[in-house]
Formats: sequence, C-alpha cells, structure tokens
Amino acid sequence: MEVLQTVVLASLLAWASGIRLYFVVCAVGLLGHFDYIELPPGLKVLEHPWVMGTAGFMLAMEFLVDKVPGLDTLWDGVHTFVRIPAGALLAAGATGDSLSALTVAAGLLGGTITAGTHFTKAGSRAAINASPEPFSNWGASFTEDAMAIGGIWLALMHPVVFLAALAVFIGVAIWLLPKFWRGVRSMLRALQPRASPEPGT
Repeated sequence: MEVLQTVVLASLLAWASGIRLYFVVCAVGLLGHFDYIELPPGLKVLEHPWVMGTAGFMLAMEFLVDKVPGLDTLWDGVHTFVRIPAGALLAAGATGDSLSALTVAAGLLGGTITAGTHFTKAGSRAAINASPEPFSNWGASFTEDAMAIGGIWLALMHPVVFLAALAVFIGVAIWLLPKFWRGVRSMLRALQPRASPEPGT
C-alpha cells in the first residue's frame, strides 16, 4: 500500500505541475500542514509557511494571467523552464529525501510526465488564442483549474482510478501533441508578413 501511495503522489505532482504548478504545491503543502496527508520526508518542505505563501501568491498571479489571451501563452513559454524541472523534483521528492536509483527514476519519469502535460496545455492554449473572443480562453483556463482540483481529490480518494485516468490522459496527449503543434506552426506561418513584389516585376 505504501508503494501505491508513493507512485500516486509522485504521478500526481508530476502531472499537476504541468497544468497548475503553484496550485499543487500550495494545496499539497496545506494538506500536509493540517495533517490530512502524511508527506514523505523529501516533500516536508512544502509545509513550510514561506513555501506555501510564495506558492499561494504565484497561484493568484497565474489565475489572473491565465485568463488573458496572449499573455497566457507568454506565461506558458516562460514556465517551460519552471514547470518541467519542478515536476521532476517534486516527483523525486515523493520517493524519499536521499538520492537513490528510485529517486532518479522518479525524477526522470516525473519530468517526462510534466513535460507532456505542459506542452499539451501550452499547445492547446496557443491554438485557442487564434480565436478573437476571450470566452474559449476563459473556458479552457477554468477547465484546467477544475482538472487540477479534481486530480488531487481523485488521487487521494481513489488512487487506482487516478492512475488509470492518468494513463488515458498520457495516451490522449501523445495523440494530440503533434496535431496541436502543426496547427500552431501553420498559424505562425500565416501571421508572417509576405514579401511584397519588387517594382517592375
């Protein structure tokens, strides 16, 4: 049972970091602080008030920025260099507080899951931003909020169901990612100014 809990916690942290990094750090820290869950030694730092406070502040920033078309894509671009290493570190921390083969493996797998989740999110939001109205953007943002909340609840209440849902999500992400990025590339090409013909040609 302890192994299952470790796998679920590491998977949850990796997956949610690609969607709502600051939310999952703040939420898991609070759950550990108030003894709703027992965090492993490698994640006890999440219960520190400074960590929870910083994550909460960044969560408020992200909640607002994520609702603004264009600005959300810029935020996602910058956070490519934040979410992926953070997801890897959190997944590794779920396995213990010392370096071991399991910790390294968890970090590598966690980083891969976070990268897949992050690029799926970023690609879908970039595609949605091609629409001039903000409502599809707001809908996507609130859906991601709900996914993060639902993922944490499912992982804690029904861990096996969470792992099954995560497997489905990864499969769908693998299928969707190439389509998203082909669409983004096509959109960028369409936005590039075309060279005007030279006089006399």
